[in-house]
Amino acid sequence: MELQANPQLLWFIGIYALIMVGLGIYMSKKVSNSKDFILAGKSLGPFVLMGTLLATWTGSGSISGGETSVSYSFGIIPSLMLMVPTLIGILTLYIIAPKIRAFGKYTISGILEEKYGTFARNLSSIIVLLAYVGIVSYQMTGFGFILNLTTGMSVELGTIIAAVLIIFLAMIGGLRSVSQTDAISGFLMVGGLLITVPTIIVIAGGWDTIIANVPDSHLTATGGLTTVQLIGYLLPSLFLLLGDQNMYQRLASSKGDASSRKAQIGWLLIMLIISPAISFIAFASRSIFPDIDPGMALMATTLALPLGVGGILLAAASAFIITTGNSYLLSAATNMTYDIYGKYINKNASDQKQLGMTKLFIIILGVFAYLLISFFPTVLEVQMYAYTVYGAGITPAILAVFFWKRVNATGGISSMLTGVITTLIWEIVLSKPFDLNSVVISVPAAVIVLIVVTLVTTKKKSS
Repeated sequence: MELQANPQLLWFIGIYALIMVGLGIYMSKKVSNSKDFILAGKSLGPFVLMGTLLATWTGSGSISGGETSVSYSFGIIPSLMLMVPTLIGILTLYIIAPKIRAFGKYTISGILEEKYGTFARNLSSIIVLLAYVGIVSYQMTGFGFILNLTTGMSVELGTIIAAVLIIFLAMIGGLRSVSQTDAISGFLMVGGLLITVPTIIVIAGGWDTIIANVPDSHLTATGGLTTVQLIGYLLPSLFLLLGDQNMYQRLASSKGDASSRKAQIGWLLIMLIISPAISFIAFASRSIFPDIDPGMALMATTLALPLGVGGILLAAASAFIITTGNSYLLSAATNMTYDIYGKYINKNASDQKQLGMTKLFIIILGVFAYLLISFFPTVLEVQMYAYTVYGAGITPAILAVFFWKRVNATGGISSMLTGVITTLIWEIVLSKPFDLNSVVISVPAAVIVLIVVTLVTTKKKSS
């Protein structure tokens, strides 16, 4: 089947955008201080918290990278495996959520500072910015590609629209408004996917026809990947989720531990629906559209579906991309305000001044994310880079805070440096040798350094 853009799909995008902007403006009126803006006044109940956790985690990384690209390029089994790291991550966060709330910090850097000192705070702030700006950038470009494919709009114009929406929704009301738009977007996506899966399988001619039209390797356990290459796709999302500041901030913004637990259980159950649904849709797309960019596999099906179904799926996917983008942008701006501006530039800044600076940093980082897009050819590539910079640089050190009392500042800081430096060398200097994602090198290196340096320096201090 040939791809043919349908401009009528723009109506669905337009209606979604108007609802999100209207809700954002309405919720912004309830923001009176920085706690409201960054942690929604710690008022999120289980339903909204579940929605914002879901929408924040499932964005362009899944719609244009992750499950979509892997299912189209390598097959259904490797794509379904991508769900496993997410489930492990959610269960781990479920265990440590009460401790996260007890810290009462706005950022990951604040938690790391308590355990490892000021240098760790500064280093983690840099890592968060490196990773989160990259994540925001591929939400923008992913949205641009989607509008180009489905409606015929130019990629450049679609990307600009995404940038404006992401920046505006993050700036207008912070987490107070983002959490509400996230919740609506999350449940819109669930509905869109549930409708699309059976519909696209029928349109593709049934499951037997789909299997007959895909390469034989797409039906194997690894899809033609080596075991190490497959691990390279599985680990980045796990190590990002385990230490993701966005998730920590949302868990800290809940009404209490009971609300947090209910929300996380709901999040896990819905991921058991969403992740496989994306995989099956992209797999069917491989049968219908054998020669398209892998990142467009899910969105291409909107052109094969009936207008109503395709429009709902397009609006839902767009919703996830926009909400993920504004969430990560808000989180990165929080680091700029509290870990850099408030720490070194204006230590006595009033609450209203900090609130104003956070909004300013949202604009600055949003523009920078837009400019960053040209450095990465595909969504999947920038996704793997951003996830690994964060997962290797932050996650081993932050998990040690909760699970290993013996860890010390020297071990934690050494691990963070090792994770970031190894990732940058593998990805940029060496240009990803053997076609392996850097996570298979940098995460083990960061964990080993954390353990060894902590044990060696502890022994020296005690002798």
